[in-house]
Amino acid sequence: MTDLRFRAATEADIEAIVALVTSAYRGDSSRAGWTTEADLLDGARIDPEVLRADIARTGSRVVLAERDDALLACAHVAVDGDAGYFGMFSVVPGLQGGGIGKQVLAECERIVRDDWRLPAMRMTVIDVRDELIAFYQRRGYRRTGITKPFPYGDARFGEPKRGDLRFEVLEKTL
Repeated sequence: MTDLRFRAATEADIEAIVALVTSAYRGDSSRAGWTTEADLLDGARIDPEVLRADIARTGSRVVLAERDDALLACAHVAVDGDAGYFGMFSVVPGLQGGGIGKQVLAECERIVRDDWRLPAMRMTVIDVRDELIAFYQRRGYRRTGITKPFPYGDARFGEPKRGDLRFEVLEKTL
């Protein structure tokens, strides 16, 4: 499946990106894929204003993967000190497991390594998401043991359904 076209998002893409990210993580539509957080969180997964700032910021790129002008996947990469940061990774739920995500992750790693000349990629993953962490581990990411608190009370990141959520930092040398 090499017919994906990658491009950087613009402000004109915000509505479509919000819809894609929401469909991949929240509500019943997300249950068609394996990345759902519907049992952990309700509410928003991405704030349009945060997304707008990510698109505009230097050292930040929202990467879109398209085929035949249809948005199939997206991710956000940014310079984060001495490494790249990877987040907002979303694939259309019904297409998950078909290799699109692997291609998007590889493109984001290429950007960080080749365009920004950074030696590593980091991300944060909700630490109870064992299947998702295993996906990243198969692609060379390691658990660092570093955790960060979940932003309880900030509706821009969702409404938690449980009180034990936190993020774990994963890292890969590029």
